[in-house]
Amino acid sequence: MPPRIFVTGADGFIGSHLTELLVREGYDVRAFVQYNSFNSWGWLDECDADVEGKFEVIAGDVRDPFGVKAAMKGCDAVLHLAALIAIPFSYHSPAAYVETNVNGTLNVLQAARDLEVDRVIHTSTSEVYGTARYVPIDEEHPLQAQSPYSATKISADQIALSFYRSFQTPVTIVRPFNTFGPRQSARAVIPTIITQLAAGRDRVELGDLRPTRDFNFVGDTAAGFVAALRSDRCIGEVVNLGTGFEISIGETAQLIAELMNVKINIGRDEVRIRPEASEVFRLLASNDKARRLLDWQPRNSGAEGLRNGMQTTIDWFMNPDNQRRYKADTYNI
Repeated sequence: MPPRIFVTGADGFIGSHLTELLVREGYDVRAFVQYNSFNSWGWLDECDADVEGKFEVIAGDVRDPFGVKAAMKGCDAVLHLAALIAIPFSYHSPAAYVETNVNGTLNVLQAARDLEVDRVIHTSTSEVYGTARYVPIDEEHPLQAQSPYSATKISADQIALSFYRSFQTPVTIVRPFNTFGPRQSARAVIPTIITQLAAGRDRVELGDLRPTRDFNFVGDTAAGFVAALRSDRCIGEVVNLGTGFEISIGETAQLIAELMNVKINIGRDEVRIRPEASEVFRLLASNDKARRLLDWQPRNSGAEGLRNGMQTTIDWFMNPDNQRRYKADTYNI
């Protein structure tokens, strides 16, 4: 029997791509999606035809410890991706982030410990580093909470490591840098730019153009999770997933316009500007540890890799069936 993998947040952007990849790799997948009255499975409702019907779906809420434990029974490993991730909304509703990101992670870890699950892969974020104090950022870089979101992710990471150190729970922390690709929410900058340009807007509204990011194509991020699942060398470790290539938000906007063959006029929308001390101005990953422990490296790396991943993303968003799901004229907090 193939290992049964429990994926929280399977209905989301990265989670849906990861679920599809796990199925293609021969795993028995149980997808944990957020319960809702519409019986929606999020992006799994739109999964690729070759994996449709080949995974189990259970609806629930990571904030409910009883439901999490019941859903996890019989699984060999857990890939924990469920989280609230929008930084602006964390300014508005920080308590929701504590409940989901901190308490939700605790519920997953406690259930995994009680059920003696073989592996727990916990999802972190490059935001926990704050603005780079040195580059490339390795896993020893100091942590700095510059938003309520990043504070809750730091807390969740530390709880996960504490379970490894206190109870020998076989935890690995995967720390992706800025993932992009098809299905990403318009709360992120790349879909924001693409959807506004696709809607024919004369002026694209953005926030600060100066920060730099290390953009990781979603297929590479998903492959990193699978590599972590398969490697015993990364138990008890934190591992970055990044490309080692940085680009500013302004340059990213120009690249997208070039690939879409349109002219871009960028406006500054004050609503989209983070508080000065909260903005993370530079992120650039070291992926040496991932290469060493996971035998992972991004297929889409450097300037050319970014262009390739961006073109794939643009092509997906330009499909009318996909484009209609986005509101280009509304700021997605």
